[in-house]
Amino acid sequence: MTVSRQDHSTQGITRWRFVLVLMVMVALLLLILLRLVSLHTVDQPFLFEEGEKRIVRAQVQPARRGMITDRFGKPLAVSTAVTDISLNPQVFDLAQVAPLAKVLGISANRLTQQITAARQRGRGFFYVDRQVQPAQADQVVALGLEGLQFESRFRRYYPAAEVTAHVVGIVDIDGNGQEGLELAYNDYLTGTGGRRTVIRDRYGRVVKQLAVESVAQPGNDLRLTIDLRLQYLAYRELMAAVRQHHATSGSAVLLDAHNGDVLAMVNQPSYNPNNRAGLKPAYMRNRALADVLEPGSTMKPFTVAAALDSGRYTPSTLVDTSPGYLRVKNKTIRDHRDYGVLDVTGVITKSSNVGVTLISADLGAETVFKIMSAAGLGQATGLGFPGESVGILPYPEQMDDLRLATVSYGYGMAVSPLQLAQSYTSFTQHGCRLNATLLLDSESRPDCQRVMSDKVARQVLDILETVTSDLGTGRRARVAGYRVGGKTGTAHKVGENGYEDATYNAVFAGIAPLTDPDLVLVVAIDEPQGREYYGGEVAAPVFSRIMEQALRLRQIAPDDSTAAALIVAGGPK
Repeated sequence: MTVSRQDHSTQGITRWRFVLVLMVMVALLLLILLRLVSLHTVDQPFLFEEGEKRIVRAQVQPARRGMITDRFGKPLAVSTAVTDISLNPQVFDLAQVAPLAKVLGISANRLTQQITAARQRGRGFFYVDRQVQPAQADQVVALGLEGLQFESRFRRYYPAAEVTAHVVGIVDIDGNGQEGLELAYNDYLTGTGGRRTVIRDRYGRVVKQLAVESVAQPGNDLRLTIDLRLQYLAYRELMAAVRQHHATSGSAVLLDAHNGDVLAMVNQPSYNPNNRAGLKPAYMRNRALADVLEPGSTMKPFTVAAALDSGRYTPSTLVDTSPGYLRVKNKTIRDHRDYGVLDVTGVITKSSNVGVTLISADLGAETVFKIMSAAGLGQATGLGFPGESVGILPYPEQMDDLRLATVSYGYGMAVSPLQLAQSYTSFTQHGCRLNATLLLDSESRPDCQRVMSDKVARQVLDILETVTSDLGTGRRARVAGYRVGGKTGTAHKVGENGYEDATYNAVFAGIAPLTDPDLVLVVAIDEPQGREYYGGEVAAPVFSRIMEQALRLRQIAPDDSTAAALIVAGGPK
């Protein structure tokens, strides 16, 4: 059988094709072997590092923020564990939006729009929800959705809500103080975060802890002088009064007369720091510290104290206030009516503007300024509270005859309710003014400031008691069973064109019990509406209700001998 030349040629081509394919396969095999060797030798450190980047994370452990408590350890601000949930828009499957939105209680359509917009912008991260409760976060984890990440942190919670909001303040979503003591002591309350190395799965869950570089250190706790019981009752009574008189706002400050501790500090309107929806910035201001007002007749006891301390006056020194008005420069100073001849005690009892004007003119600006300044008026209280106002007290050289007259009865100057309360401690501590404080464990309490002699302080207390008698302007401030002293104040507010005829501040500053003073309380109501607007009509009843409950809560024995006799006898017959 003969084989043609064409057949030999075909067999040769087939053999070369086989050899070529075999050589290509061998070359590919050699390349694969070389690549494997390279991956396990040359590239191994790099690949190991890249692998770790995808599963090994340096995780910051948040530190718990220090707790804020009242004087008895009741929590006013605490930090609770929560979870922040975020996702990678480039990885997350839009088909999984519905179950995620259902668990979190958010709009599925809105979440879809957010993810789509983030993808278009090339973003690789955004928060789905923050400060999610642990139980709800566990439900999201159980969904097993790719692209989600979970970060543990703490959320601030305020058990007393709006009752202590102005004192404690608030933090932002990242736990940084924004208002109140949360801001003033932010560094002290903030802890030091820890750091650890962990392995995470593709869902962002920690599956293994590799190393702990540092342990989170919690922040320091802050213990306040506030008594939460007194804070609640003061808030309740103030809120009721503001609503009753349709007032713009109000403040009340209660101090311990023995050491200056702030036992209660409340304001209206207030806000709930746990629910900030619709929060108005004006509601966040601590008016007891940040706002100032002309204190009106609550300043008259200091003018009288300056007169008594000068040695030229006694409580029985006579002052002729006839005919009930007095012309000073271009202004006519008037009393409610012509009181005729009053003694110094009667000047306070009847709240005579003419009487204190005559006394201050006789004493001179330097003497009046000295005692008011020593009482802390026109000066910061030293609390270190953010936004605190120092008030206004004109210097002697700024006081002409008219300015001196107005200052003597509380116009032409400005004080905060806290300053006013602090100044009244001058009468409770033998003429030595205490410094108000909000921190119970304060190591350094400044020595009290001498304002007047012990004798004068006692005389002023006795004079203040006449204000709450049947003859005085503060009858509605009385507390059954206790000797109470204080001073009403009613001041016209300043408007665009000077003092307004129909807008007032109603104030009452008082002390109880007078035998051994325990509490100092100031109540200020801004712009009460209606027929009642005097301090004795608006602020004095609030003072009475707060003071009565506070004295009984503190278990202070009654010192009114008449009332005590009735109590022992089983009540009136």
